[in-house]
Amino acid sequence: MSAENLKAEIARRYGTPAVVIDLEIVERNIARAQALCDAAGVAFRPHIKTHKSPALAQMQRSAGAAGITCQKIGEAEVMAEGGLDEILIAYNILGEEKLGRLGKLLARAHITVAADNPVTIEGLPEAARIAGRPLDVVVECDTGRKRAGVETPGEAIELARTIAVAPGLAFAGFMFYPPDKGMAASQAFLNETIAGVRALGLDPRVVSSGGTPNLSQLERLEGVTEHRAGTYIFNDRMMMNHGMATLEDCALHVYATVVSRAGAGRGVLDSGSKTLTVDTGGGLDGFGLIREYPQARIAGFAEEHGLLDLQRSNDRPPVGTVVRIVPNHVCVVVNMVDTLIAVRGDEIVGELSVAARGKIT
Repeated sequence: MSAENLKAEIARRYGTPAVVIDLEIVERNIARAQALCDAAGVAFRPHIKTHKSPALAQMQRSAGAAGITCQKIGEAEVMAEGGLDEILIAYNILGEEKLGRLGKLLARAHITVAADNPVTIEGLPEAARIAGRPLDVVVECDTGRKRAGVETPGEAIELARTIAVAPGLAFAGFMFYPPDKGMAASQAFLNETIAGVRALGLDPRVVSSGGTPNLSQLERLEGVTEHRAGTYIFNDRMMMNHGMATLEDCALHVYATVVSRAGAGRGVLDSGSKTLTVDTGGGLDGFGLIREYPQARIAGFAEEHGLLDLQRSNDRPPVGTVVRIVPNHVCVVVNMVDTLIAVRGDEIVGELSVAARGKIT
């Protein structure tokens, strides 16, 4: 089947918009990232927030991943049900309801959690009590991104001390997400922090770095034991902009149909903000790259309308044309659908459930 025939068959069988992944590219991306970690002597713990699929997580584990990363307990619960049993939850967990779920999850899988404040740490012993086993905790550190994480080595060392004396908790190490242009500062932070906890007699068994863009810089950080990355499995316009992927490395496309050409220089796709999302991908031009019409811009959205600006495009698609779109940010697009259509090259091979979709708690 040709690429054009594949688009027609997907539109006929599933309708559009449809989110389609090419398993040949997925497998290639998994193998490439695993090889980078292996070459650097770093364990790989891919982040499932991108694909949210136990089947794809199992593919990552089979390729050599040491475990997986989840952002929320709901994601971890789905992954554990799918047979994944080595899970890092990279998020502060607070509140009786979540701690109860964490305790039940810990009773059936090896779970590590992240914390960046004393309030979070104060609640975690309850999960260990429910599970009847210790809970590993890493201290989340901010080395420049200004998201979650303590901002100084002193704070990180003090939280490690707090974890080490808390009932049912085990200090496991540190987790951070270094800015891709801030490796020297991240290394200095890490060196001071590791030296500080070792002076207390604590062993940072885990030093977890992260980010698909940082896969190319693994050997620049000494002391890192594992790496987390998510987007690499599919890639997107952001990763292309970072130089971490080419168009041929993009495994996921949104198949969309041109449903209106009300003006000569504009058009409408059936994929609006409820499909492609309004994520600009850090300032990219437009809201996705149309493979067949790269000069066309997806300039804006209504909920079910993708607004095409065709002024720069000499070749303009007529109504009924099916196109393939590389999203700006693939992670948020996947979370908008229940099912991924799987192909191999130009052949449809099945469907994958986005089983952890919407698991925001």
